[in-house]
Amino acid sequence: MPQSLSKVLVHLVFSTKHREPIIAPEIRPRLHAYMAGILDNLKSPSLQTGGVADHVHSLFLLHRTISQADLIEEVKKSATKWMKAEGGVPRFTWQAGYGAFSIGESQADTVIRYIQKQEEHHRTVTFQEEFRKFLERYKVAYDEQYVWD
Repeated sequence: MPQSLSKVLVHLVFSTKHREPIIAPEIRPRLHAYMAGILDNLKSPSLQTGGVADHVHSLFLLHRTISQADLIEEVKKSATKWMKAEGGVPRFTWQAGYGAFSIGESQADTVIRYIQKQEEHHRTVTFQEEFRKFLERYKVAYDEQYVWD
C-alpha cells in the first residue's frame, strides 16, 4: 500500500498535581480551548476537551506521525506554561502520569457527552473513583501505590 492511513481515537485523562482543585471555573473554557489548539497544531484534532477544577479530559484523533507519549508531553508542557502565564497560577503543575484509552468510532459521541457533563458527573464522583473505573473498564493492570502523585 503506497499510502499510510490511520484513525486512532484517544480519550486522554490527567489531573493536577495531587489532584489540587486549582483550575478556576472562569479560566477553564480558555484552558480547554488552548489545549484543543495545541492538539490541532499537532495535527491531532480535539473532538472535545473539558474538565473540572482538578483534571481534564480530551478526546482527540491521534495523527499517524506523532507518538502518543510525545503528543501528551507537549500538551501538558504547553498547558502548564499557559496556566502559569495566562491562568494566574504561578505554581501550577500536572500530575506526572496520565491515562490514555483507545475508543472505537461508535463510542465517540458517548465520550464527547461524558466530557461535556464533567461538572455534573463530579458532583457525586471523585477523580480517583472515576479514574479507577476507567482502569477497570479498559482492563489496565495497575498498582494503586503508583497511580497517584
